[in-house]
Amino acid sequence: MSDEQTYDAARARNLEALLLALAERITELHARGELLRHAGPLMRLIGDVRSELFHYEVRATYDTPEVAESRRIVQQALDAQDSNTWHRSEWTPDAEDDRTS
Repeated sequence: MSDEQTYDAARARNLEALLLALAERITELHARGELLRHAGPLMRLIGDVRSELFHYEVRATYDTPEVAESRRIVQQALDAQDSNTWHRSEWTPDAEDDRTS
């Protein structure tokens, strides 16, 4: 499985670092009263963070082929179990005798 399909712990730590760096940069610029003067560089940083957040969202929830196959097997077994189960009915022999008379 390729690294592009999953989001490992190292990449998650990198995303956290990017988010913290963005927060620190915004706080720093705000404290100096220069927040809006640095809109361009902030937009680039926000774009990098946004891109990585997108990858995190997609990859962290990605089912690897092995997991997808396991889910399919379990679902198939549950479906087979449901179709092979006898369901109790409300019918009784006495009830049929009452209807025919």
